[in-house]
Amino acid sequence: MDILVIGAGYVGLVTSTCLAEMGHHVICLDINPNKIARLNQGHIPIYEPGLEEMLKRNMAAKRLSFSTDYSYGVTRSLLCFIAVDTPLGENGQANLNYVLRAAEMVAEQMDGYKVIINKSTVPVGTAELVKETMSATLAKNGKTIAFDVVSNPEFLKEGDAINDFMKPDRVIIGVENDRVAALMREAYSPFMLSHERLMIMDVASAEMTKYAANVMLASRISLMNELARLCEHSGADIDRVRKGIGADSRIGYKFLYAGVGFGGSCLPKDLNALRFQAESWGIETPLLDAIERVNQTQKLHLLNKIISYYASPHHLKDKVFGILGLAFKPNTDDMREAPSLVLIKELLHHGAKVQLYDPVAMANAKLLLPDNPAICWCEDEVSVAEGADAIILMTEWKQFRFLDCELVKKSMHGKAFFDGRNQYNPDKMAAIGFDYFSIGRLPYFSTSQSYVH
Repeated sequence: MDILVIGAGYVGLVTSTCLAEMGHHVICLDINPNKIARLNQGHIPIYEPGLEEMLKRNMAAKRLSFSTDYSYGVTRSLLCFIAVDTPLGENGQANLNYVLRAAEMVAEQMDGYKVIINKSTVPVGTAELVKETMSATLAKNGKTIAFDVVSNPEFLKEGDAINDFMKPDRVIIGVENDRVAALMREAYSPFMLSHERLMIMDVASAEMTKYAANVMLASRISLMNELARLCEHSGADIDRVRKGIGADSRIGYKFLYAGVGFGGSCLPKDLNALRFQAESWGIETPLLDAIERVNQTQKLHLLNKIISYYASPHHLKDKVFGILGLAFKPNTDDMREAPSLVLIKELLHHGAKVQLYDPVAMANAKLLLPDNPAICWCEDEVSVAEGADAIILMTEWKQFRFLDCELVKKSMHGKAFFDGRNQYNPDKMAAIGFDYFSIGRLPYFSTSQSYVH
């Protein structure tokens, strides 16, 4: 099928490339000429494992191309996916300006029946707004052309997006009639060869499903983080608790890891957008409000451990902290809402110095952290530790799992290790000589090598 994908961001690039991989002819459109020029040279603006290789392969096969020309893209395509950003406004409402502008531009160039597919994460009722926008644009231009609007939310995990798109748990399609349902079924048929994963429903339910999924995941993370704080006070071990409850088939093991709070572009944004929409309907959402509060508190939890270790926030002045991992999660360069940013800014506020390293997110981190003589950008894990009073693990990159902790300890000035992702064995860390602190577990000190109450 001939497909247009509007938006060459994270969702748009993954969608375009994976649809082309399955044999569709795809035009990916973006209004940023510099981005399109670089994409036409095979350079992608994001880090996502496997994406660049797949993109280049489909460009070479002439199934994938990039353009800034709406006329070119719309007239050559039957299906028009809208995959543009929907950032939060100052009041927490999802900003639909980019979505509606894309819909308007499609209507401007339409020369026949089109299917407009909302791939962006949007509030319930957005499909109706898109219909109204397109109908008004067509009427202004004196055109009478049929079209359908579909809700087809994405469910992509950064760092594993290719696998999520190529082998989806489910594909949600919100439609209003059988005609467009048949077209969407045809478009996704290559992804359904092993078994049927397509779920056809009404548009409003499809729009709500995306928000509901992310809120459910956010709730599991915040609940585990709250339980972790209870474990620290009771002497329980959150990792053992996780295994105990995860074995219950009603609960399962996914998204049960305690840590430093969730970040990224999806969970925080979608949680707050749903809260805003509920408020606009006059509906109270105390549970959603609590998820947000717990997450914001958790982003400061490791800082509080650090302050406690040094007895006072005043004692952080001139201390050197080596921070491993900056991205909000591994296998991505995404720094949006990253817990590391909260910690770094607080440490700097208290007069500390920081030595930073991330395998792929350094460039994006530099855009968000202002020039500061108290920030040192490091080349690897070992240089982060040189002269450091403490090490802080913020992102669980695989290469950190087998960190040469003995070499790290020898390079340090101090001996504190704050593990925000529970990656290491407390006994082994204490035996090496660390005062070791993690999430939801009691601290281990190098002198006693045992639990300290």
